[in-house]
Amino acid sequence: MDNNIYLCGRFNSKPMAKTGYIFLSKKYDTLEEDRQWMMDYGCDNIIEENGAQEKLRPQWKKLLGNCTANDTIVISRLSNALRGVRELGAFLDLCNQYNLRLICIQDKIDTGGELFTETKAADVLSIIGRLSSEATVLRRREARSLQTGAAAPKTIKAGLRKDREKTVVKMYKSGKSIDDIWKASGYRSRTSVFRVLARNGVELNRGPHQGPIKKRNEE
Repeated sequence: MDNNIYLCGRFNSKPMAKTGYIFLSKKYDTLEEDRQWMMDYGCDNIIEENGAQEKLRPQWKKLLGNCTANDTIVISRLSNALRGVRELGAFLDLCNQYNLRLICIQDKIDTGGELFTETKAADVLSIIGRLSSEATVLRRREARSLQTGAAAPKTIKAGLRKDREKTVVKMYKSGKSIDDIWKASGYRSRTSVFRVLARNGVELNRGPHQGPIKKRNEE
């Protein structure tokens, strides 16, 4: 019997986009190894998520939102991208819907059935069984790093908010549209994006929005 593992739908050999995702967690011992693996495999893009964004993961959400049929996603471990079994279920539904191929380097999983052929169903079930506990350890580790950092905010929530605002400012300065920033940031409205830009002293410089951002009474 073929021992290849299929979790995310049938494999299509048609070459499509290959995207690597790296979550920059503390004590990421295989970071350089995984990054090099993704480059050698031919990933078109390698997305790196700041560890302070462990809860929001805007880059991961953006990656999933940009996927098209038959694309390949390469990660280090399931627990580096997914925060538990519930998220895993939703992710697998997405994989089946778009026929996405998932490759987990350290977990040795390839839903395309070409790599890691020694991996058996029992191995995959064991990895899934550890997912929630591994994700919890990672989450606590990132929370502690925010609390004990040299210039760490007073609360985890404040740290996440600060990091999200930095992402918004960086995306705007790199030329991203307000709509793209809004979708990636997870804010409920475009107004929140404008407020963040104003709070950080960013002057709008393109499209219908140019010049200093005026303060509004309701703000």
